[in-house]
Amino acid sequence: MKRLDEKVAIITGASAGIGKATAELFAEHGAKIVAVGRNADRLAALAAELSTQTEVITVQAEALNRDHTRNVFARALEAFGTVDILVNNAGIADKHRPALRTPDEFWDEVIGIDLTSVFHYCKDALEIMVKNGSGAIVNVSSIGGVYANSGVAYSTAKAGEIAMTRNIALQYAGTDIRCNAIAPGPTPTELNTPEMIATFDQEFMEICGRHTDMSVGFSDARDQANAILFLASDDARCITGQTIVVDRGMCL
Repeated sequence: MKRLDEKVAIITGASAGIGKATAELFAEHGAKIVAVGRNADRLAALAAELSTQTEVITVQAEALNRDHTRNVFARALEAFGTVDILVNNAGIADKHRPALRTPDEFWDEVIGIDLTSVFHYCKDALEIMVKNGSGAIVNVSSIGGVYANSGVAYSTAKAGEIAMTRNIALQYAGTDIRCNAIAPGPTPTELNTPEMIATFDQEFMEICGRHTDMSVGFSDARDQANAILFLASDDARCITGQTIVVDRGMCL
């Protein structure tokens, strides 16, 4: 059974990692895809892959460019006439930097991309969803937002994302507009390759590691996509304002 048949879904950060896995899974379940990302070549490759299953358009956009955000929705409406689902997945890592080793400009960048841009996408999506009387937003937060076991800027942004999720859900509770989040545990993507992890703040990463059970192993991008699919689908029609932690029990 196709759980998103004919639904129009905007997915940010769609060209790699969790976003790409989500776009692939949504296509399998009948959604029309608006794939958003920075890398035009990767977006083109994704479109070629998905076009055998569904209708797909790609939009190249920078997360912090407000005109780019507006253009994403304009392109979606032009191509498909509506937006039913928004998946806010685009983001950057903050390299596990603690408060005293986080430069002000780096704080601004992480908060901007990982929180402010999510607000912009939610706001623009809600304008359409309110007119339609229905819609589903899924924000990709992190265990860092639940347990604060990452860098200070990332933990703050991802916790803010969870608060935003609940605030939006509160406003539209009892309607067919829903807003939920997932909080992935460590999931192999380009943001946490061994080469990237080598650039992280090793001392603070070790401190954070004392509070997580890394021995349970990592999740993969498809695991995260499965949780996103559930929350975006009508299977979760009575679920709103919730955050599903997908970490194999790492932070229990």
